[in-house]
Formats: sequence, C-alpha cells, structure tokens
Amino acid sequence: MESSLSSSLLGSYSYSYSLKAKPSFAIAPCRLICYPSRKSRSRSRRRGGFASSLAALDRDGGCRRVGVVFKESQGQSTRSPFSQPLLVPAAAGAILLFSFLAWKFLANLLVAKPKTPPPVKAASSQPPSWSFSPGSNLSAASPIKFDADSRKKLNDFSQLLRYFQLVDLSGHNFGDDGLFFLAESLGQNQSAEDVNFSANGITANGLRAFEGVLQRNTSLRALNLSGNPIGDEGAKCLSDMLVLNGGIQKLQLNATGIGDEGAKALGEMLKKNATIRVLELNNNNIDYPGFASLAGALLENNKIESIHLNGNYGGPLGAASIGTALELNTSLRELHLHGNGIGNEGIRLIIKGLAVHRGEMTLLDIGNNDIGSEGASHIATFIGNTKHLVWLNLYMNDIGDEGAEKIADALRENRTITSIDLGGNNIHSRGVTALAKVLKDNSVLKSLELSYNPIGADGVKALCEVLKFKGKIETLKFGWCQIGAHGAQYIADCLKYNTTISTLDLRANGLGDEGAICLAQSLKVVNEALTSLDLGFNEIRDKGAFALAQALKANEDIAVASLNLGNNFFTKYGQVALTEARDHVYEMNDREINISF
Repeated sequence: MESSLSSSLLGSYSYSYSLKAKPSFAIAPCRLICYPSRKSRSRSRRRGGFASSLAALDRDGGCRRVGVVFKESQGQSTRSPFSQPLLVPAAAGAILLFSFLAWKFLANLLVAKPKTPPPVKAASSQPPSWSFSPGSNLSAASPIKFDADSRKKLNDFSQLLRYFQLVDLSGHNFGDDGLFFLAESLGQNQSAEDVNFSANGITANGLRAFEGVLQRNTSLRALNLSGNPIGDEGAKCLSDMLVLNGGIQKLQLNATGIGDEGAKALGEMLKKNATIRVLELNNNNIDYPGFASLAGALLENNKIESIHLNGNYGGPLGAASIGTALELNTSLRELHLHGNGIGNEGIRLIIKGLAVHRGEMTLLDIGNNDIGSEGASHIATFIGNTKHLVWLNLYMNDIGDEGAEKIADALRENRTITSIDLGGNNIHSRGVTALAKVLKDNSVLKSLELSYNPIGADGVKALCEVLKFKGKIETLKFGWCQIGAHGAQYIADCLKYNTTISTLDLRANGLGDEGAICLAQSLKVVNEALTSLDLGFNEIRDKGAFALAQALKANEDIAVASLNLGNNFFTKYGQVALTEARDHVYEMNDREINISF
C-alpha cells in the first residue's frame, strides 16, 4: 500500500491532494467501526496488517451492529443498550469520539503527506557538466542517454580533451553518442594537438558532431578515425568540414570502408585544403576511379607530403594515374602503395613519374605488388638516379636472383638509401652473394631485410665474410632463411669481429642446440654492438639453453639487452638456467636483460 501510494504521488499530485482532505461522512445510528469480524481477521492475517483489515471490513459492508457486538462480548441479551434513556447520550458521545480518533489514526497511517512539486530552478549561469557541439543536428526529441559508468568515463575523456596535448581514446567503443558527448570539449579545447578516436564504432552520422568544431579548432594537428565504419558518406561529411580547417596536418582514415566516392570527396577537399600534410587511407575499398581522383588532387595540391594507399585495389591503372600526378607534383615525399597489385607495368609508370618528380621522394613502399625481375629493372634505374630516397620496401614480390642482382648493381652507385626490405622475394645464395659484394663499398646501408628467402648456409657465408670487417649494417634479418646449424657457425664467427650489427633476427632457421652453442661461444667474446638477438622457433632444447646461460654469465661486458627464445623445446630446467643467468648479470653489472621464453 505504501509503495503504491508513493508511485501515485510521483505520477499525479492531484491524487495525493485528494487524500489530504479530511474524510467526511455521516455515522449511522446503529453502525460503528470497531473490531473486525473473524472472517476479516483471517483476511487481515493473510494480507498482512491493519490496512488489509480495513479493506476487508469495507468489503463486508462496514462494522457490525453494536448490539451484536455487545452480545458476543458480554454474553447478554440481544436487546440494544441504547434503549435505556440515560445511557444513549453517553454512548453516542463515546461512539462519535471513538470514530473520530479511529479515522484520524487511519488517515495518518495510510495517507502519506502530499509531496509538493519541486520548485523550478532559474536558469543557472554555470555551464552544464556536458553538452553537445553546435550544429550537431541532434534531435531534442530523442536525447542521448548514458548509464552512470558511461557518463563518468565520458566526463573523464572530456577532461583529457581539455587539458592534454596527446589524447588516445582508441578502442573504447563509445560510438556516435559518445562522440556527440565529447565534441564540445574538442571544440572549446586549445590544448589537444593529437587526438586518437580510432576503433570506437563511429559512423557517418556521428561525424556530424564535428560540424562547427573542426572549423573552429585551430590547435588540433592530428586526428585518427581509423577503424570506424564511416564509409563514403562519412568521408564526404568530413571533407566538407575540412575544406576550411586550418589546423589538421595528419588525417588517418585507415580501414574505414571508404570507396571510390569517398576518395573522390577527399580529393576535392585536398584541392582546397592547404594544411594537410599526411593522409592515410590504408586498407579501404578504393579502386582505379578513387586513385584517379586522389591523383587529380596531387596535381593541384603542392603541400601534401605523404599519402598512404596500402591494401587497396589500384592496380596498373591506379598506378598510372599516380605516376602522372608525380610528374607535376613537387611536395610528395612518401608514397605508400603496398598491396595494390600494380605489377611490372604499374611500377614502370610509377618510376616514369618519379624520374621527373621535382620533389624529394624519401620513402617508397611498393611491397606485395606482383613485381618480378622486369619490374626490378625499372626500380634499379630509379635507385641509381635518386638523390633523396632513404627507405625502399620491396617485401613479398618475386624479383628472384636476377632482380636482386639488378638492385645490387644500383646500390653500388647509390649513396642515400639506408634501409631496404627484400624479404620474401625468392632470392637464393646467388642473389645474396651479389648484394654482399656491394656492401664492401657501400657504407650508407644500415638495415637489410632478407627474411623469407631460401638463401641457405651458402648465402649466409657470402654475406658474413663481408660483414666480418666491412659494411655498416646495424639491423640484419635472416628469419625463415633455411640457414641451419651450419649457417649459424658463419654468423657466430662474424659476430666475434663485427662492430656494427646491433639487431639480429634468426627466427625459424632450424638452428637447434648445435647452432645455439655456436652463437653462445661468440657471445663470450667481447661484443659491445649486439643488443637484440631473436632465436625464436629454432628447436633449441636444454643443452642450447644452458650454453646461452653460461655465455651471459661469462661475459661481463656483453651488450645484449633483449633475447627472444620463444617457441623452442627446452624444459623448465633450461628456463631456470637462463633466469639465473639474467639475475646474475643484474647483480654483477646492474644491467637488465629481457629474456622471452
């Protein structure tokens, strides 16, 4: 009864006020609210309390006649006591008084005091704890609702947007509603320069929260919306806002479902926006028409420096459009076309554009593009002529030994490239031998990636004989190269004398205990260069683990800080030996070695 009254009070004040009035009714001469009948008392016990008894009495037609009550309680005649003239006034007064007190008691017990409506507060001059950005087009008829935890998190996020320069809110899945919540903080903020909203379930509709924000915010330099399903509509919406934006220099839209229409909108935006320097569109659905639109923007925009189109569907025609744009563009420094299936013809057209490109191209990523030895010939021509290229990625193509030899000849003349990735190109010992000869004279190349090539022990031998005393290689990667224990001997011998290699990757080469023992012997010799050694997936057992542990203990000047031995075959005894060696090095030399099992 009490809870239902409370609900009624919250739902309707008119009902609560009706209960406030004092009950008024006439008491019949022969009726009195007094004791419930047996039937009513049984109902009262079943229903729990005095309130239920009252309801039962009401259903039974009110109180019983006084005469009946008197008879049952006193066991006397059924004649009413009111027949005696002197007792009638006193009895009537007692009845009236008892009735008044009983109803007063029941009214206080059953009728809750009415709750007056809370006063309407005047509009406060203080800003609300959260609000929405101007122009968000959020319907007032369907306000956003958050539970307490979500609201607290979003308020915490808004504080980050207000006071920190670097804000990473990736992977929180706050969705469109959360973006509307946070948009005003971003609009008013002049501190955040790099904001990461990636992987949050934001759609094209949610991007409307940025209306009026991106035009007003001039401090934001980098905006990451990768991993949100904004699609073409989102790209169009964002492009309209960024036409007049004068702050954002880096825009990341990787894996956002953008296709040709979205790329076209972004291309039109780039023709007018003079601020964006880096545009990332990796892993989208952009085909030749989208490539053509972006290429058209490159013809007019001479401010953009880096464009990422990895993992799209440009093909040879898309490459042709980019190549044409490169002939007139003067600003582009980085071109990422990894995984677009451009083939030999596509790379020919790209190189044709680069040959006359008046900018300073420093990075070219053309990995996984079905490029063979013919395409390698075009690339070699560019390598021999470039004065600016620093990083070249040819990973997962098929240039073979013939292509490797052409690349090697070009590197003989090149003095700019410091890092080259030739992994997964079907290169054997013949191709590696050609590269090794170049390193005798090339002192610029610092990083050489040869993983996933069947170079074998002979190829390693040719390279190690040169690197023992010549070359400036600092990062050398031989993972999955079929080296075996025999090849490990050449590497171990090289490490005894080499003074430049700091990172060495030898994963999955079948080294076994024999190879691990060879490398351990070289680690006992003073080597102040090697800091990272990766021996994962090499079938090393306890014997090899013990040898490596002894090497770590024996050489007080060893420089190794990271040793990966994951996915090998040693037991807990090998792990204990390596752990004790690590602790020994720390106790003796106060140096930490990170060993991964």
